[in-house]
Amino acid sequence: MATEHLSPLDLAFWRIESAAHPMHLGALAVFTAAGSRGARAAERAAELLTARCATVPGLRRRIRDVLLPVGAAAWSPDPHFDPARHVFLVRTDEPLAHTAAGPLMARPLDRDLPPWEAHVLAGPDPDSFAVLFKFHHALADGLGALALAAALFDEGSDLRPPARPVPERAPGSERRAGSALRRLPGVLAARVQEVGQALEIGAAVARAGLPLGVPAALTAEASGTGSRTVAGLALDLDEVNLVRKAAGGTVNDVLISVVAGALRRWLEGRGDPAPSGPGPRALIPVSRRGRPGGGGGNRLSGYLLRLPLAERDPLLRLDRVRAAMDRNKDAGPARGAGAVALLADHVHPLGHRLGGPLVAQAARLLFDILVTSVPLPGLTFSLGGSRVREVYPLAPLAHGQSLAVAVSTYKGTVHYGLVADAAAVPDLPALAEALRAELDALVREVS
Repeated sequence: MATEHLSPLDLAFWRIESAAHPMHLGALAVFTAAGSRGARAAERAAELLTARCATVPGLRRRIRDVLLPVGAAAWSPDPHFDPARHVFLVRTDEPLAHTAAGPLMARPLDRDLPPWEAHVLAGPDPDSFAVLFKFHHALADGLGALALAAALFDEGSDLRPPARPVPERAPGSERRAGSALRRLPGVLAARVQEVGQALEIGAAVARAGLPLGVPAALTAEASGTGSRTVAGLALDLDEVNLVRKAAGGTVNDVLISVVAGALRRWLEGRGDPAPSGPGPRALIPVSRRGRPGGGGGNRLSGYLLRLPLAERDPLLRLDRVRAAMDRNKDAGPARGAGAVALLADHVHPLGHRLGGPLVAQAARLLFDILVTSVPLPGLTFSLGGSRVREVYPLAPLAHGQSLAVAVSTYKGTVHYGLVADAAAVPDLPALAEALRAELDALVREVS
């Protein structure tokens, strides 16, 4: 079987990880316990996850270094795969699953094992339990992680990732070297175009790389503490749509604007200086997948926009966010400073190995806060008959940054998942409540 190397972007995520800045995605799913009290339902869920994970090929593979190309890494089956090293039943006295999830998100995945974990959280609530899924970013992006998790749920999801076919040699590929020579001008033209794109993105990064108007609360100490705190908030999608219909734009525009307004409110509540300047640079990842279950790995680009924290009026903030997103969409996901992920394709594997730590420490030069959206399908997920009622996506925290925001929509509810450096942001629940206050303000403005 042919060796399957990590793609350049997957390799980049693998190499930039450090103990204080693990590079895994998370999803905290809260279940309504079915047929029994929460503790027994949680035990049943752990048993099912343990049995099912062994049947999912994508969850049985680990990452190993290879000799050639120098610096590269590849996927290989784990010959000693043990579900007990990936699925854990955690009994906690914490009334909120988010509280227990913080320390678990801070803990890096074992790099010698297939890079994922599932922690079943059995708390004091007799009617519910939660599962924290962790997938390394080298294994999957948000949509890819969703497809892998769907393979562990009960039947009824069409997101199960298809088996990866072994590439076949194209008919006629054994033609003489003259055929390859005839194709050479086209190949060179494509390479020139790729180099041109890389230079354009690099120039855009340089132009956007001034950290102006960035509140101190959004930066962590250079070394990072490695501690994490997690918070979540559920909002009514109908209210978001009410604002969208009245003010224009997209649901995503409204959700990003809510983040901008919440940050302003949160800073005011802390007594921090009033926001000024163009505002912090938010990286908005953009999926380049054709469909949610279309294989593993990362297929990402991104947009970069300034969050208008200095703007006092909620509707004007939304208007500025919408205008900035429209400009990004007009340029496309392959241009601009937000498309920095595409530069990974132009780096030799050895460059990723040697330069990974430097790239990780340069995150503050590229953006100030991550705001990512993971769309969920209109399905009802369940595990052993217990239904998922809330899904909070959780994003990794970059070096030098104190906060990452992820959002998803499930069953008519918008779920914000917040991950923060625990030392830099000791009041994360206050930011979660500021999200609610900002949406309330927007609803009042359009009602």
